[in-house]
Amino acid sequence: MNRTSFSDHGAMNGTDVDIILRSIMVDVLGLGEAQVAGFDAETGLFGYLPELDSMAVATLLTEMEDRLHIVIDDDEVDGELLETYGGLLAFAQSKRPEG
Repeated sequence: MNRTSFSDHGAMNGTDVDIILRSIMVDVLGLGEAQVAGFDAETGLFGYLPELDSMAVATLLTEMEDRLHIVIDDDEVDGELLETYGGLLAFAQSKRPEG
């Protein structure tokens, strides 16, 4: 398993978040690296990827918290959050402290 993370999480930029999020998608969902590399902002996630079922959502969000050093509150999780890769990435980037 390739657990991409950064120890100096305060210095993480938007590109770093994208790299880590893609790594999480590969590791948690078992997707191929080439498939995930092809994700763009409009790539559908929940309801489009059979690997992303309700059980995988919990694992995905936990890994995001661990690897991105963020906290995701229950009230922030809704269908829109997981609708597209771009939406999930924007959410993750918005959770990062200003560095």
